[in-house]
Formats: sequence, structure tokens, C-alpha cells
Amino acid sequence: MAIVATSLVSLLVCCGLAWWQWDRFTSANGTFQNLGYVLQWPLFGLFPAFMFWRIRQLRRKAEAEGPAEEQPGNDQAEVPAPRPRTETVPPDDEDEELAAYNRYLRELNARDQQAAE
Repeated sequence: MAIVATSLVSLLVCCGLAWWQWDRFTSANGTFQNLGYVLQWPLFGLFPAFMFWRIRQLRRKAEAEGPAEEQPGNDQAEVPAPRPRTETVPPDDEDEELAAYNRYLRELNARDQQAAE
């Protein structure tokens, strides 16, 4: 019920802001940017209602499909993350300064890997 109330309040506030932008647009110093906001604010107001509707649709679809354990291919086994390679061969056209910097980064990475273990 709170979601419905929030959606309605959001729509009312955003329609009020659209009306305010319409007043600004029709005034002497109004611009087309104000007209853009007139069209944009109601969409912002409708967004919470759309999200509420979308969540309900997804929940109904999930209930119709059944529990997640019975779906094929939904293994709960944990797969270890691949370890980064520590040994790389620099290309031949690499300059010495860049190669030294890359060696320094490899050393830092190796230290971090050892500290993590």
C-alpha cells in the first residue's frame, strides 16, 4: 500500500512541477527548455508506478515458473575465480622505461597476491 501511495504522491508532485514549468514557458522570459521540462516531469511521475507494475509482472512470472532450485542449469556450486598470470613476455618493440614500469607493476601485483594468501 505504501508503494501505491508513493506512486500517487510522485505523480501529483511531478504534475505540479510540470504545471509550474508550463507557467514559466508561457511567461515573457520562458524558453523551449521549460517546454521540455513540461513534457519530462509527468514521465518522472509515472516512473514509480511503472516500476511497481514491472516488479509485480516479474514476480508473477517467477512464481509461474516455479522455485529456482528446480530450474535446469542453476548450479549453486561456487566456481573459483581465475588467477591472473604473473609471468608475461614483453613485446620486442617495447621501450626500456615502459618495460621497467611493467616489471615494477608485476612485482607489486606479486606482493599483493602473496599478502592475500
